[in-house]
Amino acid sequence: MCPFNDIICDFVADFSERLRNSSVAKRYPDIIALAFWARKGNILKLKEKYSNFSDRLGRGLVFHIAPSNIPVNFAFSYLFSLLAGNANIVRVPSKPFPQVSILCDVFIEALENFPKIKAMTAFIGYPVDNKITEAFCEMADARIVWGGDQTVENIRQLKTKPRCVDVVFPDRYSFAIINGKSVDEVPEQELQRLAGFFYNDTYLMDQNACSSPQIIFWQDAKTKAKERFWNAVVDIAREKYDLQPAISIDKYVQSCKDAIEYDSLDIIRDGNILYRIGFSSLPEVNLTALRGKGGYFYEYDLDSLDEFIPYINEKYQTVTYYGIEPNVIKDFVLKNRLCGIDRVVPIGSAMDIGLIWDGYDLINMLSRVVFAV
Repeated sequence: MCPFNDIICDFVADFSERLRNSSVAKRYPDIIALAFWARKGNILKLKEKYSNFSDRLGRGLVFHIAPSNIPVNFAFSYLFSLLAGNANIVRVPSKPFPQVSILCDVFIEALENFPKIKAMTAFIGYPVDNKITEAFCEMADARIVWGGDQTVENIRQLKTKPRCVDVVFPDRYSFAIINGKSVDEVPEQELQRLAGFFYNDTYLMDQNACSSPQIIFWQDAKTKAKERFWNAVVDIAREKYDLQPAISIDKYVQSCKDAIEYDSLDIIRDGNILYRIGFSSLPEVNLTALRGKGGYFYEYDLDSLDEFIPYINEKYQTVTYYGIEPNVIKDFVLKNRLCGIDRVVPIGSAMDIGLIWDGYDLINMLSRVVFAV
């Protein structure tokens, strides 16, 4: 089909409406975020950003390997490819997330009213089995692979059609930049909103998402500003976050390892809900090794953006920011021709997945041009 075909857009809108009317779906913020993204108004707005599709067609059959740690990702992956005009085989996460069952049930309901889309769609689940995966890979005109570096490497070793296109999303790393002066001056109500946005970027997914910041770079930050920010975050986390005992232990063990491995380290705890690992100077290591979970963050006072130039590699994906102009960061990346950093978004938008992701324009990647002169 042609990208953003009317039938496809109508199906996506129907699916969104069913989700938004589902009392069960409303229990899960990640599902509601998906439903909001897929609403008809947003899809039509996205369509307007692209040029005429009269000379484009979907690539054919797309095989999706969904990540195991983000339950709604398989649905986004499917919708992205469908909007590009493709038929899809989607391997859903093997972990028993309730969101997966809810979404599949709603997809099945919606597909009954769209037989053409139904004939182009299959959601499947099976244990790790290269023979099954290889069979699907041999059929596919494109593959979308979400997962760690090892998953991507394993899939790439499987036989495909000569013209099969791979869109891969391996391990990535993200950080935040916060202007301390802005935090210090912001009204209390706005501070609470900021803390809530930061919570959504981090605690909501236990910092497992590739776009969740692991290091907080502070600019013009006094101790008072930092404390004000973190106190607000802790207040939100104590109210909303279900801290698991295993994560508490992991955080404590990680703090012990960091204390042994790195010099000039300042470890600040707020019970088990928050660990702040402060560096007085950046360690001479690959910073992507500094990863936390469930409220374990690294911190550093940044004098200049130039300080992290030596550290940026292709692993870096998202920079979330507060109190700094996004174009300052974007222009910095372009001027220095950094091989990493694909997204610059405000705090609270780290998880806002879209048709441009990891530097890929997915509609153009998953469709082909029919050219005539």
